[in-house]
Amino acid sequence: MASTPLAPVLFISHGAPTFALEPGLLGPQLTALGAQLADIRAVLVVSPHWQTRGVKVMATAQPETVHDFGGFASALYDLHYPAAGHPALAAEVAQLLADAGWPVAVDGQRGLDHGAWVPLRHLLPDAQLPVFQVSLPHDLDTAGALRLGQALAPLRARGVLVVGSGSMTHNLYEFRHAQAAAADYAVEFTHWIRQAVNSNAVDKLVDYRQRAPHALRAHPTEEHYLPLLVAMGARSGDEPAHVIDGGITNGVLSMESYAWGLPATAH
Repeated sequence: MASTPLAPVLFISHGAPTFALEPGLLGPQLTALGAQLADIRAVLVVSPHWQTRGVKVMATAQPETVHDFGGFASALYDLHYPAAGHPALAAEVAQLLADAGWPVAVDGQRGLDHGAWVPLRHLLPDAQLPVFQVSLPHDLDTAGALRLGQALAPLRARGVLVVGSGSMTHNLYEFRHAQAAAADYAVEFTHWIRQAVNSNAVDKLVDYRQRAPHALRAHPTEEHYLPLLVAMGARSGDEPAHVIDGGITNGVLSMESYAWGLPATAH
């Protein structure tokens, strides 16, 4: 009897909130990818915009669309992503994480932050699948992010699409106008990460702060990088990465994204 295929794992760079209205190179690729996904039961998103003490699992039945940003065009605040939550599955995930040794709690009020709903507007625009989130512990490091992904990996066999939503580079101190030329350091950092991902060099990705070019400049703080390690932890070690080249927006925000475990038709 053929085994049930695992649901894919994605790392999506969500960049700035304006990605919701300005799809650039990445948005259409996500939409095309999402249209080819089948047999997905629910979507689990780990986003840098929900950091907590310990791990929390979102168990809200009808999560609100949270506009957790300021200073952008008013049209962004009118956007909504009306996906349902999945309280029963969230409770199961909380138990799965507790069994793996994580201090965990369930949050029945949390809405979808923009690290979740902005990329999902492109990936799954009809919002028909249930969506819930797992938080990043505020003291998480790269090795811990990898372990968190490993703890979530069994969900793939149950049809749960695991999405690490972050940004390949995220230095907002250097944020430029939308069509600014790509900064050399962002290009070099992105190429280094791509090589490490393609060669499955997990040790390099965990130790990127010391080994990657321009690591501190690309990520003055680590929260937007950690979802990449969550995704790496959730993938199966023999699954090749599918690179989704999203280019660089605002001069410094690399939209490079990856997928593992895609059906053959989605490549």
